[in-house]
Amino acid sequence: MTSSESTPTANRTGLLFALAQIDTCVGDLEGNAAKVLEYSRNAAGHGAQVVVFPEMTLSGYPIEDLAFRATFRRAAWQTANDLAKRLQQEGLAEIFVVVGTVGTDREHDRPRNRLVVLHDGVVWAGYDKHFLPNYGVFDEFRIFTPGERSVVLEIHGARVGLAICEDIWQDGGPVAQLAKQHIDVLLTINGSPYEEGKGHVRQELAARRAAEVNAPVIYLNQVGGQDDLVFDGGSFVVGTDGQLLERSPQFREDLGFWHLDLDGKAGEGQEAAQPAALSPALDPDEEVYQACVLGLKDYMAKNHFTGVCLGLSGGIDSALVAAMAADACGGEHVWGISMPSMYSSDGSRDDAADLAKNIGAHYEIQAVEPLFTAYQKQLHLEGVAAENLQARIRGVIVMAYSNTHGLLALATGNKSELACGYSTIYGDAVGGYAPIKDLLKVRVWDLARWRNRQAEALGEQPPIPENSIIKPPSAELRPGQQDSDSLPEYELLDKVLAAYIEHAHGRADLLKDGFDPETVDTVMRLVDRAEWKRRQYPLGPKVTALAFGRDRRLPVTNAFRE
Repeated sequence: MTSSESTPTANRTGLLFALAQIDTCVGDLEGNAAKVLEYSRNAAGHGAQVVVFPEMTLSGYPIEDLAFRATFRRAAWQTANDLAKRLQQEGLAEIFVVVGTVGTDREHDRPRNRLVVLHDGVVWAGYDKHFLPNYGVFDEFRIFTPGERSVVLEIHGARVGLAICEDIWQDGGPVAQLAKQHIDVLLTINGSPYEEGKGHVRQELAARRAAEVNAPVIYLNQVGGQDDLVFDGGSFVVGTDGQLLERSPQFREDLGFWHLDLDGKAGEGQEAAQPAALSPALDPDEEVYQACVLGLKDYMAKNHFTGVCLGLSGGIDSALVAAMAADACGGEHVWGISMPSMYSSDGSRDDAADLAKNIGAHYEIQAVEPLFTAYQKQLHLEGVAAENLQARIRGVIVMAYSNTHGLLALATGNKSELACGYSTIYGDAVGGYAPIKDLLKVRVWDLARWRNRQAEALGEQPPIPENSIIKPPSAELRPGQQDSDSLPEYELLDKVLAAYIEHAHGRADLLKDGFDPETVDTVMRLVDRAEWKRRQYPLGPKVTALAFGRDRRLPVTNAFRE
């Protein structure tokens, strides 16, 4: 079934689309609507006739079970109506503003993932998402009911087909129907989370859909962090031949423009190539680094934090987290706490001090030994219990700074440590956010080196001391301790972890991959037994295909090892 909405104008000279790649907040109807109004004003000032916003713009995305609250759905619908009237009052009634929101399936009184078009003071047209993903981070099949009709808008003589995110990922459905409707452009609004290496997959898919419908595809994506998801933006337009006609930047809000030229093309279903701005593709290390920074920055903003605190050990993990924090909120809003124990080396203390100076952070020293001694007078702990006591004292100190100064406490563990349980519950695992929890240890080193190279290229002081990068990693909880005492070398460990976690290889697969049985059994045992710890770890930005907490849950027994 096809629906068509049209305007009285039949002039096919073309349309100027504004690509409003914005950062929204779940539940903030008023704030999201204000941003739509602001960007629409700007777009109209540049002569745009159509302004396109991301999936579920007004409600924020993903709203999960908030969608079931009928009062929220009614408020969202009222927000769309009020916004349409406000646009009219400001003299913007002639433009077509495409936004996403949560709607209601009146027959079943269930939520729908909806696109609406605001024009001439009203909600002028609408379209409901057909395909509802139920894999990875998505749970839409449980929440929404699917749309049933394809929609083609006629705007100033141009035929604009509509889709929402997953609708273009699945064969058939609305895209297949639109291929028969002689559309001039396929417009899809998206809330596609960031995943390392995913950008080219989107463009290749859009190119296939452009060929299928014989029209260019506008792919407008959300940007910003929402809890543990990061949306990278990177909106783009591809032509029927797969040519990239526009590309917006990643990891920041942007208002881009692209002109669909139909002059003289009536009935041919082909666009005149009108390349617009093409933002440069990012270096792979820069891409992941920026994802982590944006995730932290938005988590702070959306939870009303203006500063962070963390322990600075002089090691690579806390150094990278501190550098990210400084990039997210400014070094002056970072509190770095050095908490040396009787086993901390002078070099580690110096590295921590140098890092704080390089990023312009607050730096304070809180010695652990006096508190450790006081605990030991009563508890008389030995072995691992004594080692963990040091970590837990540090956790108490970090949380004390958090409470005293109203700061977001950052956990500094990486994915390799989380995988193997190489962390202390209520110790180094304390915090409200963990910026590098989805980065394997070798990746941490890669990003640290990239960040220093970037600083050097800009003529700035590299933030991370070289010694923090090159020295063997150690928790420094006993004399001469190194991570390799308890774990395989990280270069080997991370390869096994990547295969076991992200590629879902079982034991037989890992042996075929060439890993020796002893290493495989050790790693699998460590990973499987540490699930209870990972469940208690703070959330952090998902940047890989499979992240702990969101979409990786391992068995807690050895019942299945293959």
